Amino acid sequence: LYGMNELGLAFNRPYKKSARIVGEVLGKYHPHGDKAVYDTMVRMTQDFAMRYPLVDGQGNFGSIDGDSPAAMRYTEARMARVSSEMLRDLDKETIDLQPNFDDSLEEPSVLPSVIPNLLINGSSGIAVGMATNIPPHNLNEVVAGIKYLIDNPEAEISDLMQYVKGPDFPTAGYILGYDGIKQAYETGRGKVTMRARTFSEQQRNGKEAIIISELPYQVNKAKLIEDIASLVKEKKVEGISEIRDESDRDGMRIFIELKRNEFADVILNQLYKHTQLQSPFGIIMLALVKGRPKTLTLKEMMRHFIDHRHNIVLRRTRYDLKQAEHKAHILEGYRIALDNIDEIIKIIRGSKDTPTAQEALMKNFGLSEAQSKAILEMRLQRLTGLERQKIEDEYNETIKLIEYLNSILASEALRMQIIKDELDEVVSTYGDKRRTEIIAGMDDLTLEDMIAEEEMVITISHKGFIKRYPVSGDRSHKHAGWGS
Repeated sequence: LYGMNELGLAFNRPYKKSARIVGEVLGKYHPHGDKAVYDTMVRMTQDFAMRYPLVDGQGNFGSIDGDSPAAMRYTEARMARVSSEMLRDLDKETIDLQPNFDDSLEEPSVLPSVIPNLLINGSSGIAVGMATNIPPHNLNEVVAGIKYLIDNPEAEISDLMQYVKGPDFPTAGYILGYDGIKQAYETGRGKVTMRARTFSEQQRNGKEAIIISELPYQVNKAKLIEDIASLVKEKKVEGISEIRDESDRDGMRIFIELKRNEFADVILNQLYKHTQLQSPFGIIMLALVKGRPKTLTLKEMMRHFIDHRHNIVLRRTRYDLKQAEHKAHILEGYRIALDNIDEIIKIIRGSKDTPTAQEALMKNFGLSEAQSKAILEMRLQRLTGLERQKIEDEYNETIKLIEYLNSILASEALRMQIIKDELDEVVSTYGDKRRTEIIAGMDDLTLEDMIAEEEMVITISHKGFIKRYPVSGDRSHKHAGWGS
């Protein structure tokens, strides 16, 4: 994102070739393989991989079927609009810069992000002896939780869970139960069970069909269909007559037609057991805190984000104050010049060169070097009545701004209010409804869940043979064997 920012690839600017962006990152910041850099950028464009994609891609960037993206020479990209919130105030000395790999340039040690990106987009990675797997969350919920924690620093995790209901995956679907979520938020580790969203349809031929419209997070659609077809072929799941992918640009639709007199619930339970239609997500909320890996609770994650934003607001305010004080200083010099314009013109005209004139102005009017330089560079149009009034108005506004910035530095409560206000702005621009529905938990499927409930006829012969068949098929047997 920093590399794209340096290239001027904002969300409202034209796209540039992905190869140009990858080259920028490789040459200036990360001398790794180009595939590693491009794959990272590709993932940042995928709306099925990231809850809030950070890169706006143009071209083939892969699909939920596991298709590979086109080569970087064919695709184009620019930053997504939400990425501007991660880079906001980068130019106001809000973060520490560190040397790049060859000490020729500097790069940010962290981005001054307004959005809690680690929570809303999640993260996944492995290192020596440790791993992280943070699920994505809903922006509205996370912001509501952070605001509550700002107002109630002693809040319990159960209080925060009134706002943050649980992970919110980009592919939607269901989460079964709250126990795994609660455990993850309280300890930093837990396991949730994800399930696809399905419904049944009655076909004209009298058969029933199962329609899959949403998949668990990170499940490959093409491989899922292949796995179901294999189960049918190996007769591990019987009762399916046809399966096809009817997905289009309007959404996902996997069509599974059942054989006559088969029950959708029974087939679904079998598919939940044998395929990724139901799959676990192991949550490990491990992150780097001041350079050290630490497993964090939900409250700790939010607290670190609040501390980060507090530090950014402080550093930004100090920068703005320094700029405002410098501006006020120059405007004070202009005011002195306008009050003594005839004498100043006389001094300038009588000086042999610029340094002499600057020194004379500083000596006669008590001006600083910056003020005298600004006066010498002042355009003649600023001497008109309207321009003089503009300088006066600008000076008064700058003095008010300095007072306001000083009040921010003097009040932690005001700084916290600014953090909340900026989070509200982000929510109003990028917030959306929860996609993943959390439903009551269910115990592991039993053998009985695989068998349809229906009335049966049991016959026992004199020789001890037992036969079972459904009541619906009883007519064809004409009650043979009853009492025999």
